[in-house]
Formats: sequence, C-alpha cells, structure tokens
Amino acid sequence: MKYGESCFDILYLLFAICCGILILRNARSRTEKHMGWAALILGVGDAFHLVPRVLNYFVNADFTAALGIGKLVTSLTMTVFYIFMYYIWLGYYRETPQKGVTQAVWCLSALRFILCLFPQNGWMQNESSMTWGILRNLPFTALGILIIVLYFRNRGETKRFRLIWLYVTLSFLFYLPVAVGAGLLPILGMLMLPKTICYILILIAFLGAVTKDEVR
Repeated sequence: MKYGESCFDILYLLFAICCGILILRNARSRTEKHMGWAALILGVGDAFHLVPRVLNYFVNADFTAALGIGKLVTSLTMTVFYIFMYYIWLGYYRETPQKGVTQAVWCLSALRFILCLFPQNGWMQNESSMTWGILRNLPFTALGILIIVLYFRNRGETKRFRLIWLYVTLSFLFYLPVAVGAGLLPILGMLMLPKTICYILILIAFLGAVTKDEVR
C-alpha cells in the first residue's frame, strides 16, 4: 500500500509541476498563463502535504507538524487554484466579468482563507474537529459549486473543456468526506486517489488547450 500510494503521489506531483512549467513556456495569452499558474500552484501546494506523507512511510521521524502544516498550505493553494479556474473560464469563453460573480469568488475565497487560519483547526497537531472541518469547507464548497455552474453553462461550446464541470463535481464528492470525516474514519482517505485523478484530468485539458488548440 505505502509503495503504491507513494509512487502515485510522486508521479502526480511531477506531472502537475511539469505541466505547469510546460504550459507557462508555451502560453500565448493571459488565459493560458492562468492555466499554467493554476497547474503549478496545484502541484507545489500539494507537495507541502504529500512529500511529508511519503517521507512518513519511510523515515523514522515525527512528521505530525509537517503533515498538518502541509494540509493548511494545500487548503490555501487549492482555494487559489479555484480563483484561477474562474479567470480561466472568463478568458477561455470570452465572457464579460459580472461584478456579483467576481465578488462572490473573492469573498468566498477570503472567508475560506480566514477560517483556515483559526488555531482551532489544529494544524500543528495534524488533527481537527469535525465542526471545523465543516466550517472551513462551507465557503470552499460554495466556491466549487459556483465554478461547476459556470463551466456547465458553457460545456457545449468547446470539446476540450466540455467535462471540466464533471471533473470538479467529482473532485468535491471525493474530497468532502475526507475533509470532514477522515479523522473519525481514516479509510475515507482512500478517496483522495480518485479526487487527484480528477485534477489530473483538468490539467490534461489545460495542457491540450495550450499545446494543441488555436490561440483563444
């Protein structure tokens, strides 16, 4: 189990980071740069949690604080990822920004950041109550639903991004049980595997949009 999970985590991080770098090198527009930064932030942010997790399997040391802080960093960078998802949607589909939607994205993200920074989250101890797991994920889930609705609305316009809404939906369905209940039922942590696959599919869509599609 530890070897399989560790190999998957390392390959995922390498893919996400390399994908971000490749997209940024080939980006021809601001929107494509957003795709590159989104991929890079996703990979670097997840590394803060996954690298200590892998090391914890093979190194005889206390990684409690590192794992907890890694979860905090990942929580924040995932929020930034969805901010980029919003601006990618705006640019890719050439949508006119709506003040209310933009404000909702930033307000939900700011609330998520604030809730994640409360000491009651227990990051240093790598343990959190179910209550705080729910609280900090309420604005994050609302942000995810907003992104799902936006991409769903434009799903028929391009082949490349037609399933982005589904990948985001599935990622949240896999993520939320882990975020809320993994402390009580550790087996739920296995759901992070299909959740990660959903993000890989999103990054593949980004990569294809930059390296294979015409400039948008």
